[in-house]
Amino acid sequence: MWTNTSWQGRFIPHPLPQGERLHAYASWCNAVEGNTTFYATPARSTVELWARQTDPGFRLVAKLPRTITHERRLTGAEEELGAFLDAIEPLGPRAHALWIQLPGSFTPGDLGVLAAFLNRLPRSHRYAVEVRHRAFFEDERSARLLERVLAGTGAEWVPFDTVVLFESPPTTDAERESWSKKPRMPRRTAALTGHPIVRYIGRDDAERTAEGWRPWVDTVVGWLREGRSPTFFVHTPGNADAPALARRFHDEVRSHLPGLVPLPEPVQVEPLTLF
Repeated sequence: MWTNTSWQGRFIPHPLPQGERLHAYASWCNAVEGNTTFYATPARSTVELWARQTDPGFRLVAKLPRTITHERRLTGAEEELGAFLDAIEPLGPRAHALWIQLPGSFTPGDLGVLAAFLNRLPRSHRYAVEVRHRAFFEDERSARLLERVLAGTGAEWVPFDTVVLFESPPTTDAERESWSKKPRMPRRTAALTGHPIVRYIGRDDAERTAEGWRPWVDTVVGWLREGRSPTFFVHTPGNADAPALARRFHDEVRSHLPGLVPLPEPVQVEPLTLF
């Protein structure tokens, strides 16, 4: 996301070499989803560049490649998994969690495969699983079985909250595209570990997005008071204002917990000029 063109000149200085944009992004937010790793395992040299641009406390939640999760469906992908783990090794502590996003066709009947896969993973990383089959949300037995599998290896369940996105018809092109691509997922607010991860997508209207995340403010405040260390990702269909919205969410949480460490001061973005 730190290469988002709509952020250049607004949240990230422009022009700015691509190799410096993550550093600029990290002055706005202290965590990022590593979505690009889903499409291809990055070169180790690329990951080394990410590490050089961020402090050790920065959180990168890297998604496992789709060859492992969607094509091989967690079976027979030892070579691909080994290559991925080797590539991300330079991140060190910045690899906050490895994100296992499973396809909607991955059902409760496949939980044995997930359990076997999780048990083969090295314990040197933290893991977080995102499921999209509705049975995990609508059938209590399926939910409990998944929680049992995750608890066996200390993995977290990543909720993808799209309730606000689908609560009324889309009003922008980006919202219409999201309606055609994003899953209709219910809100799930239970944490299994000390490091819950939430993915929330609102609307292109900032106020509707903020209104929709109000239940999450209470949940995150509660987690922090329990001693957990949550990571909350804010999306909108167009993501044009996502960094500012993420900081706004953090500010709302901090209004309840003044002792919460503030986010860093954003890098200065020079105003555009004609000459």
